[in-house]
Amino acid sequence: MTEEYDYEYNDSDVEYYAIRPNKTQIKRDLAVLFALAEEVSALSAAQLKNLELPEKLHQSVTEVSGMAHTGARKRLLKFITAQFHKMDIEPVLEKLAKMKTKSAHAVREHHIAERWRDRLCAEGNDALIILFDEQPQLDRQHLRQLVRNAQKEAELAKPPKSSRLLYRYLKESLLEDDDYEAENNLEFEDEENEMISSSENQGNHSA
Repeated sequence: MTEEYDYEYNDSDVEYYAIRPNKTQIKRDLAVLFALAEEVSALSAAQLKNLELPEKLHQSVTEVSGMAHTGARKRLLKFITAQFHKMDIEPVLEKLAKMKTKSAHAVREHHIAERWRDRLCAEGNDALIILFDEQPQLDRQHLRQLVRNAQKEAELAKPPKSSRLLYRYLKESLLEDDDYEAENNLEFEDEENEMISSSENQGNHSA
């Protein structure tokens, strides 16, 4: 299988510079591309397909993703690095950036729903009143039942089936409102900044 590829990785791979940079710069550029090869090798099959890489390069990335960390894997990564060096990688970088943005968005959605689920289970009716005030479109009867079921589940130490249903309902319902999500994202950022500031202050006091 590996005989299909030219894994040799030498100076000839970079001789097409109009003005050849110094060796230090070449090494830096290739290190960046090698890191890119590692990054794309960790993508799922669907994500990799979205990059629309040339067929031979796509095949190489697919192969390296399933390889153990051996010399053969490193040689194949070097081959992928050389191929990246020969092509315009800006479209690849743009698509990767969009994937990362989408992934970060999904993480924020998860945190918003998770935070409300935990708060509702801990505070019950008090938290429900606040949530209904912020989001009057929610199905009150259904949400109250989900919260009761999740609380009872926790009390009896049962598998968190109702808790998962509550999370799913919150995720689907709350995040239909883009303004609500944006406001909560700002709250998360404020909380993170407060934690960082508090940690720095504690460090200064201890010093």
